[in-house]
Amino acid sequence: MSYYLCVDCGGSKTAAAIADRDGTILARGTGGPSNVAYLGVPNFIRAVSATVAATLRALPAPRAHDGALPPPADAPVFAAAWLGVSGADSAATIAKLVPPLRALLGCEPVVANDTHLLAAPLEMHDDVRAAIGCVSGTGGIVVSFRKGDGRGVLLEPLGRVGGWGWILGDEGGGFHVGREAVRQILWEADRASVEAPETPRKPSTLQERVMAHFAIEDVFDLLTIGHLLMAREKRLSSLTPLVFAAAFEDKDWLATRVLQNTAKVLVTKWEGCPPRTIKASETILCFGGSLVGVEAYRNLILEELERRGHKMKRWAFVDDVCGLGAKALAMGGKK
Repeated sequence: MSYYLCVDCGGSKTAAAIADRDGTILARGTGGPSNVAYLGVPNFIRAVSATVAATLRALPAPRAHDGALPPPADAPVFAAAWLGVSGADSAATIAKLVPPLRALLGCEPVVANDTHLLAAPLEMHDDVRAAIGCVSGTGGIVVSFRKGDGRGVLLEPLGRVGGWGWILGDEGGGFHVGREAVRQILWEADRASVEAPETPRKPSTLQERVMAHFAIEDVFDLLTIGHLLMAREKRLSSLTPLVFAAAFEDKDWLATRVLQNTAKVLVTKWEGCPPRTIKASETILCFGGSLVGVEAYRNLILEELERRGHKMKRWAFVDDVCGLGAKALAMGGKK
Protein backbone atom coordinates (compact mmCIF):
# COMPACT_ATOMS: atom_id res chain seq x y z
CA MET A 1 0.00 0.00 0.00
CA SER A 2 1.23 3.48 -0.87
CA TYR A 3 0.89 6.49 1.38
CA TYR A 4 1.13 10.28 1.17
CA LEU A 5 3.60 11.87 3.56
CA CYS A 6 3.87 15.45 4.75
CA VAL A 7 6.69 16.60 7.03
CA ASP A 8 6.93 20.00 8.72
CA CYS A 9 10.58 20.59 9.55
CA GLY A 10 10.80 23.34 12.14
CA GLY A 11 13.34 24.95 14.39
CA SER A 12 11.87 23.46 17.56
CA LYS A 13 10.44 20.16 16.33
CA THR A 14 9.68 17.98 13.31
CA ALA A 15 6.11 16.82 12.71
CA ALA A 16 4.86 14.31 10.14
CA ALA A 17 1.54 12.92 8.98
CA ILE A 18 0.70 10.01 6.67
CA ALA A 19 -2.54 9.87 4.65
CA ASP A 20 -4.05 7.20 2.42
CA ARG A 21 -5.18 7.88 -1.15
CA ASP A 22 -8.53 9.18 0.15
CA GLY A 23 -6.83 11.80 2.29
CA THR A 24 -7.60 10.09 5.60
CA ILE A 25 -4.84 10.67 8.14
CA LEU A 26 -3.58 7.29 9.31
CA ALA A 27 -0.64 8.20 11.52
CA ARG A 28 1.30 11.10 13.00
CA GLY A 29 4.73 11.43 14.51
CA THR A 30 7.06 14.03 15.99
CA GLY A 31 10.77 14.40 16.45
CA GLY A 32 13.49 16.88 17.32
CA PRO A 33 14.36 20.13 15.53
CA SER A 34 15.18 20.05 11.83
CA ASN A 35 16.04 23.57 10.68
CA VAL A 36 18.55 22.73 7.97
CA ALA A 37 20.36 26.06 8.29
CA TYR A 38 21.17 25.28 11.93
CA LEU A 39 21.78 21.52 11.62
CA GLY A 40 23.41 21.05 8.23
CA VAL A 41 22.27 18.41 5.75
CA PRO A 42 23.47 15.19 7.48
CA ASN A 43 21.86 16.03 10.83
CA PHE A 44 18.74 17.26 9.04
CA ILE A 45 18.37 13.90 7.26
CA ARG A 46 18.81 12.06 10.53
CA ALA A 47 16.08 14.16 12.18
CA VAL A 48 13.67 13.57 9.29
CA SER A 49 14.47 9.86 9.18
CA ALA A 50 13.76 9.44 12.90
CA THR A 51 10.45 11.31 12.65
CA VAL A 52 9.22 9.48 9.55
CA ALA A 53 10.20 6.12 11.03
CA ALA A 54 8.25 6.93 14.20
CA THR A 55 5.25 7.92 12.08
CA LEU A 56 5.40 4.66 10.12
CA ARG A 57 5.49 2.69 13.36
CA ALA A 58 2.33 4.54 14.45
CA LEU A 59 0.34 3.12 11.52
CA PRO A 60 -2.57 1.04 12.84
CA ALA A 61 -3.10 -2.62 12.03
CA PRO A 62 -3.35 -4.09 9.45
CA ARG A 63 -1.08 -1.39 8.01
CA ALA A 64 1.51 -1.70 10.78
CA HIS A 65 5.03 -0.92 9.58
CA ASP A 66 8.37 -1.47 11.27
CA GLY A 67 9.56 2.02 10.29
CA ALA A 68 12.47 0.76 8.21
CA LEU A 69 13.88 3.33 5.77
CA PRO A 70 14.51 3.42 2.91
CA PRO A 71 11.42 1.41 1.86
CA PRO A 72 11.92 -1.87 -0.02
CA ALA A 73 12.43 -1.24 -3.73
CA ASP A 74 9.78 -3.79 -4.72
CA ALA A 75 7.09 -2.32 -2.44
CA PRO A 76 7.30 1.49 -2.28
CA VAL A 77 5.69 2.90 0.84
CA PHE A 78 5.25 6.50 -0.29
CA ALA A 79 3.45 7.50 -3.46
CA ALA A 80 4.46 11.11 -2.77
CA ALA A 81 6.06 13.22 -0.06
CA TRP A 82 5.94 16.94 0.68
CA LEU A 83 8.48 18.47 3.06
CA GLY A 84 8.36 22.05 4.31
CA VAL A 85 11.84 22.83 5.62
CA SER A 86 12.72 25.77 7.84
CA GLY A 87 16.05 27.25 6.82
CA ALA A 88 15.61 26.14 3.19
CA ASP A 89 15.46 29.61 1.67
CA SER A 90 17.30 29.08 -1.60
CA ALA A 91 17.13 26.80 -4.61
CA ALA A 92 20.71 25.71 -3.94
CA THR A 93 19.84 24.49 -0.43
CA ILE A 94 16.77 22.62 -1.67
CA ALA A 95 18.83 20.98 -4.44
CA LYS A 96 21.16 19.56 -1.77
CA LEU A 97 18.24 18.04 0.13
CA VAL A 98 16.39 16.30 -2.71
CA PRO A 99 18.85 13.43 -3.45
CA PRO A 100 19.23 12.19 0.16
CA LEU A 101 15.49 12.56 0.77
CA ARG A 102 14.73 10.66 -2.44
CA ALA A 103 17.01 7.85 -1.28
CA LEU A 104 15.48 7.88 2.20
CA LEU A 105 11.82 7.90 1.17
CA GLY A 106 11.91 5.96 -2.10
CA CYS A 107 9.96 8.59 -4.04
CA GLU A 108 10.55 11.98 -5.65
CA PRO A 109 9.91 14.44 -2.80
CA VAL A 110 8.51 17.94 -3.09
CA VAL A 111 10.86 20.07 -0.98
CA ALA A 112 10.23 23.72 -0.19
CA ASN A 113 10.48 26.24 2.62
CA ASP A 114 8.17 25.37 5.51
CA THR A 115 5.96 28.39 4.75
CA HIS A 116 4.80 26.61 1.56
CA LEU A 117 2.81 24.12 3.62
CA LEU A 118 0.44 26.91 4.59
CA ALA A 119 -0.84 26.95 1.01
CA ALA A 120 -2.29 23.42 1.33
CA PRO A 121 -5.90 24.73 1.58
CA LEU A 122 -5.56 26.05 -1.98
CA GLU A 123 -5.86 22.47 -3.21
CA MET A 124 -9.22 22.08 -1.49
CA HIS A 125 -11.18 24.98 -2.97
CA ASP A 126 -12.13 25.32 -6.62
CA ASP A 127 -13.28 28.95 -6.29
CA VAL A 128 -9.81 30.36 -5.56
CA ARG A 129 -6.81 30.58 -7.86
CA ALA A 130 -4.13 31.73 -5.44
CA ALA A 131 -3.06 31.59 -1.82
CA ILE A 132 -1.28 33.93 0.55
CA GLY A 133 0.47 32.36 3.50
CA CYS A 134 0.82 34.74 6.44
CA VAL A 135 3.03 33.52 9.27
CA SER A 136 2.90 35.56 12.46
CA GLY A 137 4.43 33.75 15.39
CA THR A 138 8.01 33.90 16.59
CA GLY A 139 8.81 35.61 13.30
CA GLY A 140 6.80 37.00 10.42
CA ILE A 141 6.71 36.32 6.69
CA VAL A 142 4.21 36.55 3.84
CA VAL A 143 4.33 34.24 0.80
CA SER A 144 2.08 33.90 -2.24
CA PHE A 145 1.28 31.10 -4.69
CA ARG A 146 -0.84 30.26 -7.70
CA LYS A 147 -2.33 26.86 -8.39
CA GLY A 148 0.01 24.59 -10.31
CA ASP A 149 -0.62 22.86 -13.61
CA GLY A 150 -2.40 19.80 -12.25
CA ARG A 151 0.58 18.32 -10.43
CA GLY A 152 -1.09 18.39 -7.05
CA VAL A 153 0.68 20.48 -4.43
CA LEU A 154 3.46 21.55 -6.74
CA LEU A 155 2.30 25.14 -6.43
CA GLU A 156 3.77 28.00 -8.37
CA PRO A 157 5.52 30.33 -5.92
CA LEU A 158 4.98 33.98 -6.74
CA GLY A 159 6.71 36.01 -4.08
CA ARG A 160 7.81 36.29 -0.48
CA VAL A 161 8.25 39.27 1.79
CA GLY A 162 9.94 39.20 5.19
CA GLY A 163 11.24 36.32 7.24
CA TRP A 164 14.61 38.02 7.59
CA GLY A 165 15.01 37.34 11.29
CA TRP A 166 14.66 39.76 14.18
CA ILE A 167 17.86 41.74 13.57
CA LEU A 168 17.05 42.69 9.97
CA GLY A 169 13.31 42.91 10.48
CA ASP A 170 10.72 40.26 11.34
CA GLU A 171 7.70 42.54 11.16
CA GLY A 172 4.52 40.87 12.28
CA GLY A 173 6.21 38.45 14.66
CA GLY A 174 6.57 38.30 18.42
CA PHE A 175 9.75 40.37 18.55
CA HIS A 176 8.10 43.11 16.51
CA VAL A 177 5.10 43.24 18.86
CA GLY A 178 7.34 43.37 21.95
CA ARG A 179 9.60 46.03 20.46
CA GLU A 180 6.63 48.15 19.39
CA ALA A 181 5.16 47.88 22.89
CA VAL A 182 8.36 49.24 24.46
CA ARG A 183 8.63 51.95 21.79
CA GLN A 184 5.08 53.13 22.40
CA ILE A 185 5.53 53.18 26.17
CA LEU A 186 8.73 55.22 25.82
CA TRP A 187 7.14 57.51 23.25
CA GLU A 188 4.31 58.35 25.64
CA ALA A 189 6.87 59.06 28.38
CA ASP A 190 8.86 61.30 26.02
CA ARG A 191 5.72 63.21 25.04
CA ALA A 192 4.74 63.72 28.65
CA SER A 193 8.17 65.22 29.36
CA VAL A 194 7.76 68.02 26.81
CA GLU A 195 4.02 68.65 26.58
CA ALA A 196 1.10 68.41 28.91
CA PRO A 197 -1.85 66.65 27.24
CA GLU A 198 -5.08 68.67 27.11
CA THR A 199 -6.99 65.70 28.45
CA PRO A 200 -5.05 63.37 30.75
CA ARG A 201 -5.06 59.81 29.44
CA LYS A 202 -6.22 56.85 31.43
CA PRO A 203 -3.17 55.00 32.82
CA SER A 204 -2.11 52.19 30.52
CA THR A 205 -2.43 48.65 31.82
CA LEU A 206 0.11 47.65 29.18
CA GLN A 207 2.71 49.89 30.81
CA GLU A 208 1.82 48.47 34.22
CA ARG A 209 2.10 44.89 32.96
CA VAL A 210 5.44 45.47 31.22
CA MET A 211 7.02 47.24 34.18
CA ALA A 212 5.85 44.50 36.52
CA HIS A 213 7.23 41.90 34.10
CA PHE A 214 10.70 43.44 34.26
CA ALA A 215 10.37 44.41 37.96
CA ILE A 216 11.16 48.09 37.31
CA GLU A 217 9.61 51.28 38.67
CA ASP A 218 10.91 53.88 36.20
CA VAL A 219 9.74 53.74 32.57
CA PHE A 220 13.17 54.76 31.31
CA ASP A 221 14.70 51.65 32.87
CA LEU A 222 13.23 49.96 29.79
CA LEU A 223 16.14 51.47 27.86
CA THR A 224 18.58 49.47 29.97
CA ILE A 225 16.47 46.33 29.68
CA GLY A 226 16.13 46.71 25.91
CA HIS A 227 19.85 47.16 25.27
CA LEU A 228 21.24 44.39 27.44
CA LEU A 229 23.01 41.90 25.20
CA MET A 230 21.75 38.67 26.73
CA ALA A 231 18.76 37.10 24.96
CA ARG A 232 17.48 40.44 23.64
CA GLU A 233 15.20 38.80 21.09
CA LYS A 234 13.47 36.59 23.64
CA ARG A 235 13.29 39.40 26.17
CA LEU A 236 11.13 41.47 23.84
CA SER A 237 9.24 38.51 22.36
CA SER A 238 8.19 37.55 25.89
CA LEU A 239 6.12 40.73 26.06
CA THR A 240 3.70 39.58 23.35
CA PRO A 241 1.29 37.77 25.73
CA LEU A 242 1.23 40.90 27.91
CA VAL A 243 0.34 43.07 24.92
CA PHE A 244 -2.45 40.70 23.86
CA ALA A 245 -3.83 40.51 27.38
CA ALA A 246 -3.79 44.30 27.80
CA ALA A 247 -5.41 44.86 24.40
CA PHE A 248 -8.04 42.15 24.35
CA GLU A 249 -8.79 41.64 28.05
CA ASP A 250 -8.16 45.11 29.52
CA LYS A 251 -9.16 46.99 26.34
CA ASP A 252 -6.08 49.13 26.96
CA TRP A 253 -5.70 52.04 24.53
CA LEU A 254 -1.91 51.81 24.27
CA ALA A 255 -1.82 48.03 23.71
CA THR A 256 -4.54 48.39 21.09
CA ARG A 257 -2.44 50.98 19.28
CA VAL A 258 0.59 48.68 19.41
CA LEU A 259 -1.31 45.84 17.70
CA GLN A 260 -2.94 48.16 15.18
CA ASN A 261 0.54 49.35 14.23
CA THR A 262 2.01 45.85 13.91
CA ALA A 263 -1.00 44.63 11.90
CA LYS A 264 -0.64 47.62 9.58
CA VAL A 265 3.04 46.89 8.96
CA LEU A 266 2.27 43.22 8.31
CA VAL A 267 -0.44 44.11 5.79
CA THR A 268 1.85 46.62 4.08
CA LYS A 269 4.09 43.70 3.13
CA TRP A 270 1.36 42.33 0.87
CA GLU A 271 0.90 45.38 -1.32
CA GLY A 272 3.12 45.34 -4.39
CA CYS A 273 3.10 45.83 -8.12
CA PRO A 274 1.58 43.65 -10.91
CA PRO A 275 2.00 41.12 -12.39
CA ARG A 276 3.30 39.00 -9.51
CA THR A 277 0.76 40.25 -7.02
CA ILE A 278 -2.64 38.57 -6.93
CA LYS A 279 -6.26 39.64 -6.55
CA ALA A 280 -7.79 39.31 -3.10
CA SER A 281 -11.10 38.32 -4.70
CA GLU A 282 -9.45 35.17 -6.11
CA THR A 283 -7.33 34.32 -3.07
CA ILE A 284 -7.45 32.28 0.10
CA LEU A 285 -5.50 33.83 2.95
CA CYS A 286 -3.88 31.12 5.07
CA PHE A 287 -2.80 32.20 8.55
CA GLY A 288 -0.21 30.30 10.54
CA GLY A 289 1.55 30.96 13.82
CA SER A 290 0.71 31.67 17.44
CA LEU A 291 -0.09 35.40 17.08
CA VAL A 292 -2.61 35.00 14.25
CA GLY A 293 -4.02 32.03 16.14
CA VAL A 294 -5.70 34.68 18.30
CA GLU A 295 -9.01 35.57 16.63
CA ALA A 296 -8.99 39.20 17.75
CA TYR A 297 -5.57 39.80 16.19
CA ARG A 298 -6.61 38.06 12.95
CA ASN A 299 -9.58 40.40 12.84
CA LEU A 300 -7.28 43.42 13.07
CA ILE A 301 -5.37 42.15 10.05
CA LEU A 302 -8.51 41.37 8.05
CA GLU A 303 -9.99 44.78 8.90
CA GLU A 304 -6.80 46.53 7.81
CA LEU A 305 -6.85 44.60 4.53
CA GLU A 306 -10.45 45.58 3.85
CA ARG A 307 -9.68 49.19 4.73
CA ARG A 308 -7.12 49.11 1.94
CA GLY A 309 -9.61 47.55 -0.48
CA HIS A 310 -8.46 43.92 -0.21
CA LYS A 311 -11.39 41.64 0.65
CA MET A 312 -10.25 38.03 0.56
CA LYS A 313 -12.37 35.38 -1.13
CA ARG A 314 -11.60 33.01 1.73
CA TRP A 315 -9.36 32.79 4.75
CA ALA A 316 -8.28 29.94 7.02
CA PHE A 317 -6.21 29.47 10.14
CA VAL A 318 -3.96 26.48 9.53
CA ASP A 319 -3.12 24.80 12.82
CA ASP A 320 -2.42 21.36 11.34
CA VAL A 321 -0.07 21.91 8.42
CA CYS A 322 1.00 18.25 8.29
CA GLY A 323 -2.52 16.89 8.21
CA LEU A 324 -3.67 19.37 5.59
CA GLY A 325 -0.49 18.89 3.59
CA ALA A 326 -0.86 15.11 3.48
CA LYS A 327 -4.53 15.43 2.54
CA ALA A 328 -3.78 17.96 -0.21
CA LEU A 329 -1.01 15.71 -1.52
CA ALA A 330 -3.44 12.78 -1.75
CA MET A 331 -6.04 14.94 -3.49
CA GLY A 332 -3.45 16.11 -5.96
CA GLY A 333 -2.49 12.50 -6.63
CA LYS A 334 -6.04 11.78 -7.82
CA LYS A 335 -5.97 14.46 -10.48
